[in-house]
Amino acid sequence: MKGSLHTEDLMGPIVSRDGLRTDKRVSHLFLFELARYHKLLGVTDAVVSIAPSAQLKREILANSLDALKRLSISNVKVAIIAATEVINPAMSSTTDAKEIVDEHIAHPIFPDTIIEGPFGFDNAISAQSARTKGIYSKVAGDPDFLLMPDLQVGNILYKSFVYMVGAECAGTILGAQVPITLTSRSDSVFSRVASTAIAILLAKNPQ
Repeated sequence: MKGSLHTEDLMGPIVSRDGLRTDKRVSHLFLFELARYHKLLGVTDAVVSIAPSAQLKREILANSLDALKRLSISNVKVAIIAATEVINPAMSSTTDAKEIVDEHIAHPIFPDTIIEGPFGFDNAISAQSARTKGIYSKVAGDPDFLLMPDLQVGNILYKSFVYMVGAECAGTILGAQVPITLTSRSDSVFSRVASTAIAILLAKNPQ
């Protein structure tokens, strides 16, 4: 478990050639419990992957979906988040989302999973907001998981959940040889215990 280290001080040796990496992409999974949301909400990647390409986003998403299955969370609805639901060639987050959705339709990233996007955050979380904008979706208002456009957006969302609405969270590193609990130095005791619990469950249910 990360203690008072900076994230890069812990992750550098882990992802080095002689470290703890595997042939899978190293990424981070958050699970949030929010008072105004009706179920656990997953988020990736808010900690490790700074500016992933569409291909890396697919790998990050596959990592997280595999972990959710091992945590007995199935039939996952994924919302790919961008600033807008409109495909804009000048905004890679929207074109990446379309590429991932099209690829999932042709060759499913993970079975029994619905992946849609791009969504603005409001359209993903609120079915009413989506309907107002003419978006009719199986995911809008009911996502289990949010795929973020980059680390900056994901990290700001994570801290907004925690500090603005009092969310509880648990997080873990995926794709390494051993469970790694990577919490913020300011995270609560509950978050550290919950993160450890997730790491233990994943270790007990290997791929």
